[in-house]
Amino acid sequence: MMKRMVFLLLAALVTSALMSLGVRAQGADEAKLRQVLQVKFPKAVVESITKMPFGGLYEVVLGGEIVYADAKAEYMMGGSLYDLRGTDMRNVTQETSQRLASKALTTSHDSAIKMVRGNGKRVIYTFEDPNCGYCRELYKELGKMNDITVYTFLLPILSPDSKEKSMAVWCAKDRAKAWDQLMTKTALTETSKPCDTPLEKNALLAQRFSIRGTPAIFLASGQQLGGYVPAAQIEQALAKK
Repeated sequence: MMKRMVFLLLAALVTSALMSLGVRAQGADEAKLRQVLQVKFPKAVVESITKMPFGGLYEVVLGGEIVYADAKAEYMMGGSLYDLRGTDMRNVTQETSQRLASKALTTSHDSAIKMVRGNGKRVIYTFEDPNCGYCRELYKELGKMNDITVYTFLLPILSPDSKEKSMAVWCAKDRAKAWDQLMTKTALTETSKPCDTPLEKNALLAQRFSIRGTPAIFLASGQQLGGYVPAAQIEQALAKK
């Protein structure tokens, strides 16, 4: 009995040591790959490196873009990677993209106008231009929904005065009220003093998500719903999550 216990203990120690060596070796490989990539792409940030469970490939988030490379960074490819092992065909690249989007949106709350209806337990994000007609239509649709929190990132890209209006909304005493006035009455009833705005940050965030028009809608999961979407369709998307 004692010999068996000693054997099991030794086996556990050996297994633990091997696993530790494996983790350290993998960490060293990823560090080396990061170094090589940073040299080859000096203007891009290597945000993360994850070893894939096949083919010696690594998933790399490079400057916000998801790519796949070998351990020596001799080959690289983009596009969607699918996992066909289960009953459902999983888009691995899309899952990573949505996870990254969710994190980026969650950490950017201070750059968005926050509007809460009901208990606000459901969260969506929008990118909007104050001169966008479809944004006004979307605002009407969002007004039909309950128990929702909407974070709106001002993205002035449509008209010459879009930036001026966005700055006026952001610098207003009550941003949500000012945005409501602009979306429902197309004009602000009060002037605001100049202040620092997050418009440049919002532009970089939109660039990361390849947003080229407004509105753009995202769920808290990072899934993008598209442009103008009726309330019923947004409700369906939220129900699935």
